[in-house]
Amino acid sequence: MSHGSPANASPFASDSSAGADLARSSRRGWRGRDREWDVLAGLLEAAEDSRGGVLLVEGESGMGKSQLLGDAADAAARRGFILARGAADEPGRLTPLAPLLAALGQSGQMMRGDGTPPPDAVDQRMWLVERLQARLEEHAARGPFLLTLDDLQWADPTTLMALRSLVPELASYPLLWVLSRTTGGLESDVDRLYGLLERDGALRIALAALGDDAVAEIVADVFGVPPEAGLLRLAAGAGGNPFMLVELLLGLRDEDAVEIEDGRAHLVSERLPQRLQEIARSRLSRLSSRTRHLLQVAAVLGRSFDASDLADMLGEPSSQLLPALEEAATAGVVVPIGDLLSFRHDLLWRAVSGTLTPSVCRALHRQAGEMLLRRGGSAIPAAAHLMRYARPGDTCALAGLDQATHEVLPSSPQTAAELAVRALDLTDPGDPRRFDRTVTAVFALTTAGRLPEAAEFARSALGQVALPCEMARLRYELAYALLLSGRPVLSVAEAEKALSQEDLSSELRGLAQQVLFRALFASHDYGRGVERARAVVADEECPSQSALVGAHMLLSYAAWGEGRATNGLAHIREAVRITAGDPAQARRAHPRMLLATFLTDMRRFEEAESHLQTSIEEISALGHAAYAASPAIFRGRLRLAEGLLDDAEVEVLAGMAMADEMGMNAFVLIGIAVLTIAAVRRGDIDAAAGQARAYAARHQAGQGAMYGCAWGSWAMALLADVQEGPAKAAGLLRAAYAEPRERRWLLMAEPDAAAWMTRTALAIADRSAAEDVVETARCLAQDNPGFATLAAAAAHARGILYRDAAALASAVASHAGPWSRASAMEDLGVLLADGADEGSSVDRLDQALEGYQRIGAERDAARVRARLRELGIRRRHWTQSERPLSGWSSLTATECSVAELVAQGKTNPQVADQMFISPHTVKFHLRQVFRKLGIGSRVELARLAAEHAPEPAPPGT
Repeated sequence: MSHGSPANASPFASDSSAGADLARSSRRGWRGRDREWDVLAGLLEAAEDSRGGVLLVEGESGMGKSQLLGDAADAAARRGFILARGAADEPGRLTPLAPLLAALGQSGQMMRGDGTPPPDAVDQRMWLVERLQARLEEHAARGPFLLTLDDLQWADPTTLMALRSLVPELASYPLLWVLSRTTGGLESDVDRLYGLLERDGALRIALAALGDDAVAEIVADVFGVPPEAGLLRLAAGAGGNPFMLVELLLGLRDEDAVEIEDGRAHLVSERLPQRLQEIARSRLSRLSSRTRHLLQVAAVLGRSFDASDLADMLGEPSSQLLPALEEAATAGVVVPIGDLLSFRHDLLWRAVSGTLTPSVCRALHRQAGEMLLRRGGSAIPAAAHLMRYARPGDTCALAGLDQATHEVLPSSPQTAAELAVRALDLTDPGDPRRFDRTVTAVFALTTAGRLPEAAEFARSALGQVALPCEMARLRYELAYALLLSGRPVLSVAEAEKALSQEDLSSELRGLAQQVLFRALFASHDYGRGVERARAVVADEECPSQSALVGAHMLLSYAAWGEGRATNGLAHIREAVRITAGDPAQARRAHPRMLLATFLTDMRRFEEAESHLQTSIEEISALGHAAYAASPAIFRGRLRLAEGLLDDAEVEVLAGMAMADEMGMNAFVLIGIAVLTIAAVRRGDIDAAAGQARAYAARHQAGQGAMYGCAWGSWAMALLADVQEGPAKAAGLLRAAYAEPRERRWLLMAEPDAAAWMTRTALAIADRSAAEDVVETARCLAQDNPGFATLAAAAAHARGILYRDAAALASAVASHAGPWSRASAMEDLGVLLADGADEGSSVDRLDQALEGYQRIGAERDAARVRARLRELGIRRRHWTQSERPLSGWSSLTATECSVAELVAQGKTNPQVADQMFISPHTVKFHLRQVFRKLGIGSRVELARLAAEHAPEPAPPGT
């Protein structure tokens, strides 16, 4: 009779002689996990074949998630993959990007060798993610790359934000992501990440409890022989949890509770408990009191800990800890991981932590926080201990939390907000630092995009301050948060209250004035602030650049509404000039985007694109993540005017996703309007109706800003015309038809509206309304002689009203936008048909048809085909010269350009720079290229590009 001795007790071992080594050698090692291993093996093979992938792993603690990640890394290493492994943990949750930086072998908050962010950057998240992407692309370009991240339930907000961006951005590389999280807690942010990635094609597996057969196989693996019924009944007490099962089996072995007889493993004693907490405590109870004490203190430092930190906590030299640490390692409680020691499993760490009483736990965490603060350097590690365990009024802890808040704010505003709010909770009402901490908390919440919370926090704090200057500061912060969240009317009210306070500093007065000016034009109520803005501009000694920028922005908007394009552009260019000379002024205003918008109105496409690109660079350099979404939304509107419907949708969807991420809803109505118009022009009325419902919901919620309502009403009227006819459409634009001010504004913001409104008024037999539109368009063209777009719009509207073929021909020649030209050509064709000039009519309608089809405006094209049929001419659907649906010949010119540059090894940002488009658009076109070519990687694209490269010209030609 002999006792069995287990192998290294991997819960997935297939042969006792090889144990955990075999678990890492092949798919045979996965007891009860064949399906999961098949998925993982398939993804590894795809990465070897240059295709990227994402595997999302989840399950309760102890189900083998970390084992899966470890085995994946071992398998990938044998295949020659580049490896990067990281993990989150609870104490490190305050350190921005800690899991990703650790995976890439970086330390600290910044990545060495990648430069440093601009010194006045408030929010470094975009800067950090851009550099992470560059580092990952550098690795992935060298060959198959596996990146595993474990325990994402503890990941910091910036890590989750980075993953939402990086995973889809790098999808075309041979990069396999394996992400793991433990379920069962409050993990809404990780839930969202998993949901978004799964929607984009990631595979998700949930590690459930092992079945009876797998349990029996693991017991046989451990003891080398099949188990008898009693041992299986006891093993069933582990509930199919692999970690609990192995702990149980190791306990049975250590207490000689199993013997081998007649080729089977028999249970000798059932004394061992069946619940994990008791199993863990049983294991710990066999350690010396010295080692148990050491582990309890180590558990306070986190699941992973530095031996020198432990020595400092115990007040002993590190050398004196060696015997106890060796005993803990021999018992399988701690294991080395790089330069740190770690509890072998999360559940073991929790079991040790659970042996501490609350009062002792609090005292040890406070001691750890103070120890880390005394060392100097970063206060973030100390804050992880202090924010949960400090007591109110603890000046040392509060100083540490203040330091950590300001330290982490640039790279993780979400974390900074948590720290700031906690510091405020611990601050006594009479503490002189309370107001400063309140302002910091509101600012951090605003920067993090938690705008409703920031506003509510500011409102609550208003009742706790008495000094006018403090009240004004809080009202300013509240007004700014309301402006960013798309509630300009409320923002105006708070800014005016702030400015009504006495003894304001020039800086605060200037900031409050800027918010007031911007909120007034955002709410389309610019008249109320014009005189104040003029006074600011006229003051040659104006002490506030902020006020001056806001004043010029408001005056530019007012000039636009009055139909004075030259004056409006002059004001906004001056605001841009001021912010260019003082970048800090751009942080809260970004007037370039308003300039780009006005240039889009006037169809000055190249200059608008240039300013939008500069806006993106400014926002990134200054770290103003709250505005990160805005350029994409405005670029979507520019693309729509250029007739690039696909690109318009791509830009807007990317911008709106980012707006939701950052909580910045000021311009979302513009984005929804772009999507609505694009869908109407395509003829996808169901999609357009869905966007209209979203528009109504956002508008009702108070989310609207510049152009959001006025220009958005035009989009809703286009849809109403299709759904319910011209009468309904005209009703939605009632204000523009009835009020010269509103009509002038709409025709400046959307020159195409002149012809459409004229045509619609005639359709409902309201000639007077049509004449008003034509007269307004004529005045705008006459008063702005340097703007060809206004002249084209006026000619187009006049040609419709007065059936003037020469005016329509002039519009065709003058319109800058392709849709506008096609529309004028269609109107000219209809007019000629009515005049019995059938030959010329068909020619013009054919040109209109080609123009609509070229930009994908299928609904408009269908209408023209119907007109041609009435003339006895049948035209089939345009097929881009019979371009095939797949293969290299199916690629458009833009797709070919993207494909060729990517095949040369350029990254998406590099392609975007070279082609003067955005990375969002590059990603969209690259997806189209992959779909048409039936490939999934850049390596395959490079091979196909080489096959289709033109033959080199002979020498001397």
